[in-house]
Amino acid sequence: MNLPALRGHNDALVLELLRGAGPAGLGRTELAARTGLTPQAVSKITARLGADGLVAEAGRAASTGGKPRTLLRLVPDVRHAVGVHLDRDALRAVRVDLAGRVVAESGGPLDFAAGPEAAVEAVVRAVARVGAHAGPPLVGVGVAAPGPLDHRAGVMGRVTGFPSWKGFPLKGVLEGRLGLPVLLDKDTNAGAAAAAGAWLRATWPEADAGADADVGVGAASGFGAGAGAGAGAVGDVLVGGAPRTCVYLHVGTGLGAGLWLGGGVYRGARSAAGEFGHQVILLDGPPCRCGARGCVEVLCLEAVARGDLPAAARILGEAAANLVALLDVDRVLLGGRVVAAAPDVFVAGVGAVLAARALDPARPVVALAGAGVAEGAAEMALAPLFGRG
Repeated sequence: MNLPALRGHNDALVLELLRGAGPAGLGRTELAARTGLTPQAVSKITARLGADGLVAEAGRAASTGGKPRTLLRLVPDVRHAVGVHLDRDALRAVRVDLAGRVVAESGGPLDFAAGPEAAVEAVVRAVARVGAHAGPPLVGVGVAAPGPLDHRAGVMGRVTGFPSWKGFPLKGVLEGRLGLPVLLDKDTNAGAAAAAGAWLRATWPEADAGADADVGVGAASGFGAGAGAGAGAVGDVLVGGAPRTCVYLHVGTGLGAGLWLGGGVYRGARSAAGEFGHQVILLDGPPCRCGARGCVEVLCLEAVARGDLPAAARILGEAAANLVALLDVDRVLLGGRVVAAAPDVFVAGVGAVLAARALDPARPVVALAGAGVAEGAAEMALAPLFGRG
């Protein structure tokens, strides 16, 4: 038995539960019941986490006749992480605490076509800006980029329209430059993690001070929890009232989907899941930059370009209805700059199509994601601390 690995796993279980409990905290008895660990083991774990500054007392529970129980809580400010969203024409970086609250952010233009080396320099500068403030150490950096890419190897794939990126080991290069663990994933997967975890955000009060803003680009700040959570008791606690299944649809310079299935981001065997924008919905339609014709991406973005946002929303809704029928999801969550520019139009338009095509009265809820891709990338960087990856 690998005792150090087992100890790390059990520590992560406890931290995940305390994170989900928010400032109110949990007692050791509750932690033991939810993890399946003995009370003695929980006491040792919480003592160790307390010595590391990760856990502190949250007061005492109301007495039920015996000695009031001591409650424990996660200490959010003891560690931070950075999330970076590399879009085709912009970059946004955020620094978050362990609760996922944004404490600093920065953004600006990015020319993705200029190639990987220029983008690496932009990421390094952005991480330096949001990490320049005196504060706790960083546990890592999450980077969300256009797909396809190999999440496990950290290597970029053949991004449509940007051939120079194919095969570039972005994760390894950034780890060498930053001296920190780096996690690379698709922008839509980071969006799914952020969106599905937005419900957990409600358990934490807003930070007293706002983020240190630089030049803001991209979606509004939010919270991303739960990247890669597995099924089971701890996953259930993590997502709380959030859906077990949802899809995140991102409409920006491209169109893609992030899939949250069974309590975690679903990437597929080759990290290729979620290529939503290149499903053909009009045979012999206009050519798409992927080489096919009549893809939902080209149809939707053409409608956006001519200023017909209701039509763009209907096209997005038709493609979303295909996905809902295939996966039977609870929620369809919308994000990206195009949606952010006209949120009511897209929520109403997609919702109307889903209602018209629903085969079941219990059709999924359509809503705004409520969290940005950069926040989701930061959450993915935090995931190993909470036993997720």
